[in-house]
Amino acid sequence: MAAGLLAVQVALVAVIVHGESLTIDEGNHIFAGYMMWHTKDYGLNPEHPPLVKMVATLPLLGRSLWVPPMQNRMFKVEAYFDGRDFLERNDGPGQRLVFQVRLAAGVFAVGLSLFVFLAGLEWFGSGAALLALALVVFEPNFLANSDLVTTDLGAACFLVGTLLCFWRYARRPTVARMLLAGLVAGCALGAKHSAILLAPMLLALALAEMLWAERERQWRVAATMAGGLVGIAAVALGVLWAVYGFRYAARPAGLALVPSLADYAAGLHGLDGWVIEQIAAWRLLPESYLMGLTDVRYAEQGVPTFILGHNYAHGLWWYFPVALAIKSTLGLMALVALAAFVVVRGWLRQMREVVYVVLPGAVYLAIVMQGGLNIGTRHVLVLYALAALLAGAGAWELIRRNRRWAWVVGALVGVHIVSALAAFPAEMAYANEAWGGPSNVHKYLSDANVDWGQQLLDVKRWVDAHPGEECWFAYFCFPLLRPEAYGINCHHLPTPDTGFMGPPTDAPEVIRGNLLVSANDLEACESPSVRLNPYRRLRSIPIAAQIDHGVFVYRGEFQLPEVAALSATQRAQFLLRENKAAEALRAAQAAVQLEPGSVLAQTALGDAAAALGQRELARNAYQAALVAAHELEVDVQPEFVPRVEEKLKKLDSRGQ
Repeated sequence: MAAGLLAVQVALVAVIVHGESLTIDEGNHIFAGYMMWHTKDYGLNPEHPPLVKMVATLPLLGRSLWVPPMQNRMFKVEAYFDGRDFLERNDGPGQRLVFQVRLAAGVFAVGLSLFVFLAGLEWFGSGAALLALALVVFEPNFLANSDLVTTDLGAACFLVGTLLCFWRYARRPTVARMLLAGLVAGCALGAKHSAILLAPMLLALALAEMLWAERERQWRVAATMAGGLVGIAAVALGVLWAVYGFRYAARPAGLALVPSLADYAAGLHGLDGWVIEQIAAWRLLPESYLMGLTDVRYAEQGVPTFILGHNYAHGLWWYFPVALAIKSTLGLMALVALAAFVVVRGWLRQMREVVYVVLPGAVYLAIVMQGGLNIGTRHVLVLYALAALLAGAGAWELIRRNRRWAWVVGALVGVHIVSALAAFPAEMAYANEAWGGPSNVHKYLSDANVDWGQQLLDVKRWVDAHPGEECWFAYFCFPLLRPEAYGINCHHLPTPDTGFMGPPTDAPEVIRGNLLVSANDLEACESPSVRLNPYRRLRSIPIAAQIDHGVFVYRGEFQLPEVAALSATQRAQFLLRENKAAEALRAAQAAVQLEPGSVLAQTALGDAAAALGQRELARNAYQAALVAAHELEVDVQPEFVPRVEEKLKKLDSRGQ
């Protein structure tokens, strides 16, 4: 039965692989993995450790593929754009190469399912293990990530594996079991930086083991657990160094990180920068790994949050509980509630094993709730695995006590499966029925919960079904992914990414024809304020069609001056970077005419006027920008007000 469920999982993943275009991060990962194998370059994608990328790109070994020339750009820019060009040149819209590397990455999905089944088997018995496996195989959040060359599922796989191996060590402490736990923990560290949360998770379990022991044995157990943790940590660090080829330097001879680790870490707040500097000085961890930790800390400090229809400039402690309530099936949540009832009543005999499910999950959730990176439940996939184990244990205990519970459990498992398959194969946008299902999830969540750029194959089919019609496309992933590579030749519309990565767009004030907008741009998930969303007018307009629940089609004529203003603003910023101040001034004036109350347009006008020495015009523009900044939400103002005030200060100092 377990083998049959795993076969079903592989079949489901293979179907999804064929139906999705590249997501925004995959080209980056694939290119970095290929370069790690061929040039030992660990500096192209340091924000994630190498293990998953190297496993995924195993099918590319021995192939001589075209590699774009390095341009010595900032590491994110270099890897993302080179990854895009690498796949466009070597693969194309057929995605044969992408299919192969995605299937290779799918080994982590199967590995996670195996670890869940084995943990259920050892902790709660075969019936509970099969129930947990069935829940995992059809879990929509796992299905959404199983086919992607990303690191989240790999991390979840090895986190669960480490918990199982540590439990085995605690039951019978041997060197072999300690080494195995360290090996799996090292793989977790080599998969994703969030695996460092294993430290508090295992420490909490070790403390629980000590407290669980008889009073006269507690110190002996404490010594055994401490020794085991030290040994596991040593082996895990050895595995991590092995993943990086036992080399400190991120890049091979002749190449350096851009920026350097010291320069990048210098901007961190508090002790973070000092700690990373000390670890680097002693070379306790690979340079690339430290660069990734630094990048994670920056992401936690500066990524906006979109949830329940609102934009926030910062992370929210309650984000993940609400996101889990939206993205989990009603069947799974009901089974977890039943399991909690069973545990509270004391019916479950394996209470120590329950601790291995509940305590690490609680530690993990408590820590991530304090972080500021609120962009998707993909960051807490391990919680779904632990929930499946708890649900399976509780459900099987109820069935064991009274066979009539089998009907209730079977119905809830059926609800879980049917709900997941109802969204298939567009599992990325899954939401349960209480929130209106996948068609409505964009109203409540964003980013990888809904739209990671995976819809281009279906967008191409929609555009082909409407030949000769004018088409405009606000695509979340452009320019990191290009619709043209899939044969989609719509006019580009501005997004936050076109502003700092280019190229500038030419958006008219009135758009006629077919208007396609990514969910993340419709809800402005990259913006800290809804007032900065140029597509906010569309929220009140009926949608003509949905493509994979992540691209929305509007048909007709639309007055969108904010979109045209953003396009002109970005063009002004681009021209100013090209030292074409006079042309930048004209573009900024056009933007202000379209949207006088825009802090972005007024700031661009001030910058262009200042560059031309027109101090009075610049001062008026900056003052208008300052007024607009003060009209933003209170939590957004610190991002804009000081910046504009600094520009005014510099302008006045130049005049003196």
